[in-house]
Amino acid sequence: MSGTDRVRTHGPAGSWRTIDAHIHLDKYEGEELDKVLAELGRADGVEAVVAVSVDLASCEANRLLAARHPGRICAAYGFHPEQPIPPEEEMDRLFAWIEANAETATAIGEVGLPYYKQQEAKEKGERFDVEPYVELLDRFAALAVKLDLPMALHCVYDDAPIACDVLEKRGVAKAHFHWYKGDVRTTERIAANGWFISLTPDVLYEPEIRKLAADFPLSQLMTETDGPWPYEGKFSGRMTVPSMTRDVAAEIAAIRGMDTGEAARILFDNAKRIYGMKAAD
Repeated sequence: MSGTDRVRTHGPAGSWRTIDAHIHLDKYEGEELDKVLAELGRADGVEAVVAVSVDLASCEANRLLAARHPGRICAAYGFHPEQPIPPEEEMDRLFAWIEANAETATAIGEVGLPYYKQQEAKEKGERFDVEPYVELLDRFAALAVKLDLPMALHCVYDDAPIACDVLEKRGVAKAHFHWYKGDVRTTERIAANGWFISLTPDVLYEPEIRKLAADFPLSQLMTETDGPWPYEGKFSGRMTVPSMTRDVAAEIAAIRGMDTGEAARILFDNAKRIYGMKAAD
């Protein structure tokens, strides 16, 4: 990585950059999308975003956005697990599309396991078969290995160790557990495998996330928003935008007792490293 790719830690106060490692960019429209795009590429702001997809239409939308903003928007292609799995022929079309567009992909994602969907079923006293989702995750893991791409994962709490089983079996080298939450043993397992997690703006007020910010290896941490998902605390009532990752980076630095610029540089470099980001034109 060249010196121009690194966060400037000795310039004016606040002159460091961040990367939003997980955002649903295709869910923004009109003036809201314009506002998000206007934040990208500023020397003292957000360098780039990883735009994750939820289905085939979402993949295509993010592909087009990335083509219009090379180096600023990095597209990830996948299928969000918190929804019913469509018929096999529809999933086959998605996998074929991803392979055909692999050269434009930064990652396979968002993919994973449906923790919240399972919880909803449990609360209703309904049976939920998670096995088809495990099989689908395994198929995505195999594709990631085949295409030599990192995985952007939605796998939290009880689903996280299941995901670890799948990734270890397939030999996935680069994995990113976004907005991760889980037990200590699984957290240590993720760290030991060299995989990454990212923290959202709720690191400013959620004790569980603040503990991760303090304890997880800094060399495997990143910042994200999961926008347009809304937040509480100082962000209550505000539209979620990539520049909120600056708040995340500053809070991680404060929790760890570090210089903000130095912590931001490490978080920034982590995202560049796992996602193989190039400098924008």
